[in-house]
Amino acid sequence: MTVFRLIFTKIIIFLGISLLNVQGEPWQDKQALLDFLQNTPHSRYLNWSPFSPVCTSWTGVTCNDDQTRVVSLRLPGFGFQGPVPNNTLGRLTDLQTLSLRNNKFSGPFPPDFSRLPNLTSLYLQFNKFFGPLPLNFSVWPNLVVLNLSNNNFNGSIPQSLANLTSLTTLDLSNNSLSGQVPDIDNPSLKDLNLSNNDLNGTLPKSLSRFPSSAFSGNNVSPAVSIPPLPSPSPSTSQPADPTQPRKSKKLSETALLGIIIGSCAVLFVVTAVLIIVFYLNKESVRKTGTTEQDKGEISKASKKKKGIKESPEEKFGKITFFPGSNFAFDLEDLLRASAEVLGKGTFGTTYKAALEDSTTVVVKRLKEGVVGKRDFEQQMEVVGNIKHDNVVALRAYYYSKEEKLMVYDYFSAGNLSTMLHGKRGENPAPLDWETRLKIVVGAAKGLAHIHTQNNGKLVHGNIKSSNIFINSQNHGCISDLGLATIITPVAPPINRIIGYRAPEVTDPRKATQASDVYSFGVLVLELLTGKHPLGESVSLVRWVNSVVREEWTAEVFDLELLKYPNVEEEMVSMLQLGIACAERYPDRRPKMTEVVRMAEDLRRGYSSTRPSSEVSTPTPASLSHMVDMASTSTSAPQ
Repeated sequence: MTVFRLIFTKIIIFLGISLLNVQGEPWQDKQALLDFLQNTPHSRYLNWSPFSPVCTSWTGVTCNDDQTRVVSLRLPGFGFQGPVPNNTLGRLTDLQTLSLRNNKFSGPFPPDFSRLPNLTSLYLQFNKFFGPLPLNFSVWPNLVVLNLSNNNFNGSIPQSLANLTSLTTLDLSNNSLSGQVPDIDNPSLKDLNLSNNDLNGTLPKSLSRFPSSAFSGNNVSPAVSIPPLPSPSPSTSQPADPTQPRKSKKLSETALLGIIIGSCAVLFVVTAVLIIVFYLNKESVRKTGTTEQDKGEISKASKKKKGIKESPEEKFGKITFFPGSNFAFDLEDLLRASAEVLGKGTFGTTYKAALEDSTTVVVKRLKEGVVGKRDFEQQMEVVGNIKHDNVVALRAYYYSKEEKLMVYDYFSAGNLSTMLHGKRGENPAPLDWETRLKIVVGAAKGLAHIHTQNNGKLVHGNIKSSNIFINSQNHGCISDLGLATIITPVAPPINRIIGYRAPEVTDPRKATQASDVYSFGVLVLELLTGKHPLGESVSLVRWVNSVVREEWTAEVFDLELLKYPNVEEEMVSMLQLGIACAERYPDRRPKMTEVVRMAEDLRRGYSSTRPSSEVSTPTPASLSHMVDMASTSTSAPQ
């Protein structure tokens, strides 16, 4: 029965792949990748499934324009181990870019790669490959970038590298390559690094244009240019003229004698220098016990001691990815990515990072004052395991003494602050009432879910419009979760009295779920008024209360909202919700589960089947009365 099920499963997979092939799926390349994955142990999850399209959903895979062949495979830092299985990646015959760097691959250089004639970029650095390099690199005539650094390759550097006329970058550093450096007379070569190997001899003249650092850590000497001998003078190249006096011949003999004497003097000086050098070297050996023959072993020990072969992850720590994250990048990619500043906040600077493989992520670089590594990692584990449609997922984090980074998905629609108030002089597109309702409902659901986590004790601590991102359905999603408790502010934040922060919170590390509700109420008022909480001489909450108290409720709302008919009651009800959340006293504020219910009721238009125990929809007059009743609790400065 078990055998029958196995056969049946394989038939289903075959039929599925065949069906995808009919629809333009590169099934041969797909099967090659599945075979590679199945036969290579790895520590990070890859979303490669035979039932999903390889070209549009598989992490690290890029296809050509018509999606008939795989042309790029980037799998850095996925924890692959062991040798590259034969007859797997070699079947990707249209492959142009292959990056397997920062893994734990071992074994000799994969012979399977000789079947990839279209390779233009090959990145195998920071692995454990060993043995000699391929003798014939001419099988990759289009190779532009070759990086085999930080492995254990040995043997000589093949002369066939000189045949790669398109090669611009060659990095063979931090291996155990020996012998002489070949004459790679290639004008296209711009970046060369052969440092920290066991190379010896004299460097070819063709490589003299590269800096000495490209050859450091070897026993090589630069090429010496010997100036050409001076051309003989006309007088010495022509036969003697019998009419010339005998005196000219005597002068020639005198000059020759001077040259001989000068040469002897130079020889004497050189000999003296060599004797002195030999004597000093002998004294050095006597005192230190170190001979010239020992230098190779010392160089190796020095490299090992200095950790030259450590990858960025090994030296500085590594990026920690959470389950469900299928980003195909590592720390080196992240540090090399082009970055655009999206904003600077209380806890750090946020960047949009565009990686080389066209992946775009958001990276938050935290300020100084972060707690220790253990507390930081514990908080990141709590945050990273929260999965909700209205909470921006933390995909990865990085901790070192110098840098603390958090990695999120990128939202092309931007955040609520930008949509309401613009950025860098841009005029934001107006938000209609339906979109604002969706944002409120989505953000409320996200915050309510956060409050249920960690045994109902988790607090956000920094709810504000710049931390509310808008997804493709125009729903609000909450970001920057969990930072308030792990970063010590250098100085009191400017919005402690005005802005989003609840009046009872003087230390952001002591925020509560009730103070989150207050901040959410300010967010609702910001959406309704279109005013920035930090842009008023008094807090937005006090301003709204004062206007409503004077029964000028219509003056509160954003002028853009007044364009929409038949939404006055909903707007007033939303205003009531915001004021209720921003109550001065924490115990009078609703729980976020109640806020979600009221916000969803608003969006449904207050169904007539609503239980009588719930608060009825207020009119502008009843709202003003409610504010008057609460005036005793809101009269103090907020």
